[in-house]
Amino acid sequence: MDTAEPRDVFVAGRVFLDIIFTGMLAAPSGGHEVWTDGMGSSPGGVANLAVACSRLGLSTTLSAAFGGDAYGEYCWKELSESENIDLSHSRRFPDWHSPVTVSLAFDDDRAMVTHEHPPPIPSEELLGEVPFTRAAFADMGVERASWVDTMVANGTKIFADVGWDSTERWDCAELRERLAGCHAFVPNSAEAMAYTRTTSPGAAVEELREWVPLAVVTAGSGGAFAADAATGETAWVPGVPVEALDPTGAGDVFLAGLMAGELAGWSLLHRLRFANLCAALSVRGFGGALASPGWIDIAQWWALARSERRFARDYEFLDDVLPAKDQRPVSRAVATIGFATPLLTPPKEKS
Repeated sequence: MDTAEPRDVFVAGRVFLDIIFTGMLAAPSGGHEVWTDGMGSSPGGVANLAVACSRLGLSTTLSAAFGGDAYGEYCWKELSESENIDLSHSRRFPDWHSPVTVSLAFDDDRAMVTHEHPPPIPSEELLGEVPFTRAAFADMGVERASWVDTMVANGTKIFADVGWDSTERWDCAELRERLAGCHAFVPNSAEAMAYTRTTSPGAAVEELREWVPLAVVTAGSGGAFAADAATGETAWVPGVPVEALDPTGAGDVFLAGLMAGELAGWSLLHRLRFANLCAALSVRGFGGALASPGWIDIAQWWALARSERRFARDYEFLDDVLPAKDQRPVSRAVATIGFATPLLTPPKEKS
């Protein structure tokens, strides 16, 4: 293990090509064609979190398999070149095609259709030597990856999440074992209440604070609840109202904002407010990864929002944390993953 220059964040998982349709008036049904006025393509899956972290200035390492098709080439190039993510623990596989998810956004919600084959090699083999980072994300939905133990022993702060339990057993004892040594657990309200057998996000946090040092429960537009054992703080912050286009990846962007605030040593209240703001700004665009905000987006929002009393009070801390130097604009999802040749403008006719 190289301990000379620890990077900020490590994430591992599946990278998908996300194709997102928005503006749908209804869900598709048999025999009917549904037209939509919006479409975007973007890296998805664990790339949502990796990109969101990188755009907040966190040096980010990603371990994932990439297909040998045009989709895999697009995702690799977008993440490594445009988003400056370290892919030294990732690999390309020529005979494996990229997982694809089609997301349909309608009625303030979304439905998804996914096609994938299992990765060519196990994730542990893909990772190789465990990197040394200050923080890492671990999905505890199925099992605990062996690299988590190594990182915990090295002092890495593990931020854990868990997906929906398809068995609906919600085995809290088994989950607590998987969370051993983790720094934070950040489920959504439905998952948190199911695992803790409680009836509100606030009550779920009270239970989860006995499981991990930092317990956070997200409730969408209902805000976020948290308890931090290290500081003794508890907090609830409301959501940030925005005009939403697509909620894909908002939870990942929230987690990136939370991790950024944690690594910067902010108070719990500021960590939650910042994470909520990042998530809210992300739902204004297509997809998860390329909709995540950069510092330039946060600065532009603050320049307008500071005139409103509530935001002027709650987000005054942004004046102290916004980077001093100008930030570059970030790329957004587009309908296609790229053109073979540059688009040419037809020559003007001679008068």
